Formats: sequence, C-alpha cells, structure tokens
Amino acid sequence: MSRPRRFAHTPPTRRAAVPLLALGALLASSLTVALAPDARAADTLLSQGRPATASSQEGDGYAASAAVDGDLTGTRWAGAWSDTQWLQVDLGRRADLSRAVLTWENAYGKDYEIQASDDGTDWRTLKKVTGGDGGTDDLALSGSGRYVRMQGLARSGGYGYSLWEFQVYGSAGGTVPPPATGAVKVEGTRGDWRLTVGGRPFTVKGVTWGPPVADAAAYLPDVREMGANTVRTWGTDGSSKALLDAAAAQGLHVINGFWLQPGGGPGSGGCVDYVTDTAYKDNALAEFARWVDAYKSHPATLMWNVGNESVLGLQNCYSGDRLEAERNAYTGFVDEVAKKIHSIDPDHPVTSTDAWTGAWPYYERNAPDLDLYAVNAYSGVCRVRQDWTDGGYGKPYIVTETGPAGEWEVPDDANGVPDEPTDAQKADGYARAWNCVTGHQGVALGATLFHYGTEHDFGGVWFNLVPDGLRRLSYYAVKKAYTGSAAGDDTPPVISGMTVSPASSAPAGGEFTVHADVRDPDGDPVTYRIFLSGTYANGDKRLVAAKWRSTGNGTFAVAAPQGLGVWKVYVQAEDGHGNVGIETRSVRVVAPPVSGTDLALDRPVTASSFQPSYGDCPCTPDLAVDGRAGTRWASDWSDPQWLQVDLGASRSFRTLQLVWDPAYARSYEVRVSDDGRAWRTVYATTAGDGDVDTLDVPATARHVRLELTARGTDWGYSLHELGIYG
Repeated sequence: MSRPRRFAHTPPTRRAAVPLLALGALLASSLTVALAPDARAADTLLSQGRPATASSQEGDGYAASAAVDGDLTGTRWAGAWSDTQWLQVDLGRRADLSRAVLTWENAYGKDYEIQASDDGTDWRTLKKVTGGDGGTDDLALSGSGRYVRMQGLARSGGYGYSLWEFQVYGSAGGTVPPPATGAVKVEGTRGDWRLTVGGRPFTVKGVTWGPPVADAAAYLPDVREMGANTVRTWGTDGSSKALLDAAAAQGLHVINGFWLQPGGGPGSGGCVDYVTDTAYKDNALAEFARWVDAYKSHPATLMWNVGNESVLGLQNCYSGDRLEAERNAYTGFVDEVAKKIHSIDPDHPVTSTDAWTGAWPYYERNAPDLDLYAVNAYSGVCRVRQDWTDGGYGKPYIVTETGPAGEWEVPDDANGVPDEPTDAQKADGYARAWNCVTGHQGVALGATLFHYGTEHDFGGVWFNLVPDGLRRLSYYAVKKAYTGSAAGDDTPPVISGMTVSPASSAPAGGEFTVHADVRDPDGDPVTYRIFLSGTYANGDKRLVAAKWRSTGNGTFAVAAPQGLGVWKVYVQAEDGHGNVGIETRSVRVVAPPVSGTDLALDRPVTASSFQPSYGDCPCTPDLAVDGRAGTRWASDWSDPQWLQVDLGASRSFRTLQLVWDPAYARSYEVRVSDDGRAWRTVYATTAGDGDVDTLDVPATARHVRLELTARGTDWGYSLHELGIYG
C-alpha cells in the first residue's frame, strides 16, 4: 500500500490559537469636512504640550512639537514633500475624543484621516476628510484612544503638509464603563427566563475569542466597538488573567471555558474512558477548581463552560452500548464539575457546550446541576428553538458558536469539495443566526458568534471576522446585529460572480483564468491579492501567495501549482482602510497534456508487488496504464520495487509522463529492453519530488521498466498513470 487514503473532508476543529498579525486600522469612515457643533463647554484640550512625533520634518525649525505648543501663528510642523506623511500626539492616557481642530499653513492636506490608537501601533480611523480646502478644519470625532494622528493621504500642492496647530479635545481617561458587577443568575420560570448581572437583565452579545491572550488589550477595544459584551474561551489557566483584565478594562465579560477530551466534536480530541478513568477525572476536577477559585471574583467573569462538543465527539472513540455508557458517564462527570464549581463560586452559573441538541437529553438526565445548556449550531441554528420545544427541556440555553454554514454543512462543488459560501452569504448567516437566537425570547439567553480570529488560512477565511486583521462584511453584519446600525462605516469591497476556467482541468505548472466582479461601496481604490490553499490537495491549510497577472476587467491569469488535486484559489480585494472582500473557488490541477499517442495505454503491465486491499485498493499494476487519473498502482512499503509495461513490439517514443500519487519515488531509473531481459538505462534521478514527471527520453524499445530504488515517503510507491508517448 502506498499510503492511507485521505477522506474527502472532516469537520474542522476550529480551535487553534496561534500568534497572529496585528490588527490594522479599524472602523474607517468616509466623511467630508464638517463644522463642529457650537457648544464646546464640555471639551478639554488634551493635546497641548503633549509629546508629538511625525513621519518627517522639513528642517530643524519644523519639529512635530511645534504643532502642539499652543502657538497658532508663530510655530508650525512641516513634513517631507510626499503624500503619506503623518503627525501624532500622545495624550498620556486613553481618552474619549470629541473633536480635532487642524490649523493649516498654506501647505494643507486635501485628503487625510484622523486616527486613534490605544498602543501607538494599531490604528482605527475616526474621520476621513476628502477635498479639504485648508484654513481651519474643526472635526467632530466619536471614539477613544491614547494616541491621535493626522494621517496624510493627498497634499494640496507640491509642498508637504504644514500645521500651525493640531488640537485634540475630549475627556481624559475615557468613559468605558466597567463590566456590570454583582452575582450572575439565571432567573425566572420556564419559558420566561433571563440572565441577570447584579440584578439587571443581561443578554449575551458575544464572540468567540481567537487571538493570543497577550494581544487582548490590542483587540478587545474593537470587540467592544462592535457592540459585543462578552467573549468566549475554550480553556482557562494562568494565562487567562491577561484576557480577563483586558476585558474588564473594556467593560466586557468572559465565558471561561474548561476543555475536556474528546473536545471539538468529530475528528478531534483524545479518547477518555469516563466510566473507569478516575485519575483523568480527578485531575481535571482539581485543575478546574483551582482556576474557579482564582477567577471567581474577577469582574469580567460571567459564567463557566465545562467541555466542548464531547458528547458528539465520543462517537469517534466508542460505539453501541459502550458509546451510550460513556456519554452517560461523561455528562455525569460534567455534573460533578458543576457541583464543585457551585461550592467554590455560587455567584456564577455553569453550562456545558455540545455540537448538537441531541446531547441535551444526556445533560437533562445526568447533569441536573447545570444552570443552563449550550450548543454550537451553524446553519442549523434556527432549528434549535424547535428542538428545545420538542424535547420539553426545563432549562434555558445559549448558543456558544454560530454563524455561516460550516465546511461539513454545505454541498460539494463540481470538483467534489465543500462549496464555501460567499462573503455576502456569510454575512447573512450571522444576521440570520442572531435573529433566530433573539427570536426565542425567554429561553435563548444570547450567543457568542464564531469567530473573532485573525488567522489568514483556510479556516480563517471561512470563519474569521478579521482575518489578517482586516474587517469583512461579516464583521459589519455582527456590528449591525449588536448595535442596530453600521451606518457611517467605510465597508469592504464586495466580490461577486467569481469564476475559474478551466475549473476541472488546470494544467500543473500552467495558467488558469480567474474572473471576479468587484465593487467598493465607498468608491475606495481596490488592490488585489491572490492566494492558493492545498487543503484538499495535500492537507496544507495555509494560504500561499499565488503568481498571477491582471489581464484587465477583473480577470487574472494565475499560475497553477505543480501539485495535482483540488486546490482553493482566493481573490482578496482590499480598500486601504482596513477592510477586505475575499471570495474563493476550487480548481482541479491535472497533469499537463503531452502530444502524441500513449503507447502504454491498456498494454500488459507487471510489477514487483501491489496492494490487494486497503482504502481504495486493490491497486493493481494495470491501473497505472488505464488512462484514468482517479485510479492507481500501489506497491508494498519497501525498497526496491519495479513496474514494467510491454508495448507489444519495438516502438519509438520520445516522452514519458509519470503522474505520482503523494507516495512517490525519490530515486528511480527508466530502463528499456528489446527482449525483456537485457536492459539499458535511459534516465535516472535521485532528486524526484513527486507530482508529475514529464521526461524527455527518446528511445526505441518494446519493454519499458521503472526501477524504483528509494521512496519519497514512508509509504510504498504509487502511480496514477504511466504514459509513454510516441
């Protein structure tokens, strides 16, 4: 056997948190200059005398500090003579910002943005000015930050930017309220429940949390500005304090998760025997109790969530009566944990998440100490209400993961891989999910939508609201759901009508064509990037920059990878304001065509060995010359091996094409013979790399033999096709 065969797809784990790129400019607005309101009594001038820096200065007398010294006519900052210059001031602490007044010298900014940041690195746009005419710009602002800057986009003439004064007004310290405090309770009666914090009603408007906890202070202001009040985690330990502290600073709550095996539903997690493995359960109980005691009084703590999708996931470990026993034992252990948590922390509720409402009967039977249920539901989220009604359950619930349809829920496309929803469909998925949650009044107590993550890979593009730190249509859909409006935001480019040609026969190493219609709602200039992912071809979920060229009118010529199989191609359109549109389609990469007649087609073939069974086998030698890309010959897992074809008579040929399965030959020779006994070598390599080998080997012979001496993998050798062309 060459290797274990890959299944078409399994549900993704969706849980990894890895170091990620920093979030870029946030919440851009496309607004023209407007006069500030007359009433300014509550404004405080925050910028005067504060440290100021700039991208450049024209000379010694034009330092950045001159723009914040209070002298409106005697001193000024002047920058280099180019468009992308900036001036920024450090207010010393975070502040609520109400307006910025820019007093320009003759060299003024025609187009520029006023941006704010909490750390001087990650910036969000509060106001965009287009078509400025110099003089004094008095701009109303809505936002907060410690650092404020003028980011120049376009000058009025050939000189640089020059400001007599840059004045920033607001209230020092900011006004982010702390999270609501007091005991968190599930109150009410059946069908009329509510979650309360300190006696006040609280609906969970949340997102699942993806970035490293060390980056929480940088990202959570954006989460708050989306209108969210909660983030959900899957694990709680010593590192969680940084997230809790940063959440509290933004007035947010945290659902603290505890991980239990086999977490993550189908295809992930390890197997635990919950019937007999008391050591695992005792260790988990002690560890959970430790962190409950540590964080029970933290103002950001909202509730505790024990386990994630394990009732469903146990089917990957057990079956039949054993599976039922394990599911009952698992949910019984969850109840033990709930009791322990309540004994340490009576002021925060306990729930447990699973991937299907079919887990709820187990919880109802075995975990009476849970305060509420929780479920991860994607395209099926609107069925949860009916499932709850049909089950006659006596507790409310929250939805802990939801949003667009997942990889495991969509139909396959023409290439046999999951047909990923468009950006617009994903945005609609979030809106629909939230409407269904809020529609179950008195029972559904809120949701944490999946996923506030910044991974820029296969799963990240499918689910993340801010992949690579860029905001998508889904981001604004969540903001609108939670705040009621996304009006005034500069929104992402919208991609439609994406096509790939040829979608099912792109030649390896050649080119295929991608077309996409792109529209930016705000009229922003759009820049493009194109990526490829080998998720379905080789299991590599990364997005790798493709080689491509624009051929005009939204059409691109893209270089196909050398690896065969179904690849994903992504068109990414960015607007320069921290927004992105991403669409993806699949493309099947095949062996490049070879001119001439395949002399080996359906000819007699023999081999040193073949795999009689395993996965898609039997993989007999004749399958390497049957002209079908979906079949293969596979050898035993040892060196050396050989495959030999009889052309029936002495024939002249010039090209051999070897279409390898992932189990390829690193070292091999091509030998030919007139009688099948005396062989001569016409080609040899010790540097084979798999995929497709198209070899120029002009020869005349009746027999052609591959002498395979070193494998490229731990499996055997496997060929989809051996073509001999004359």
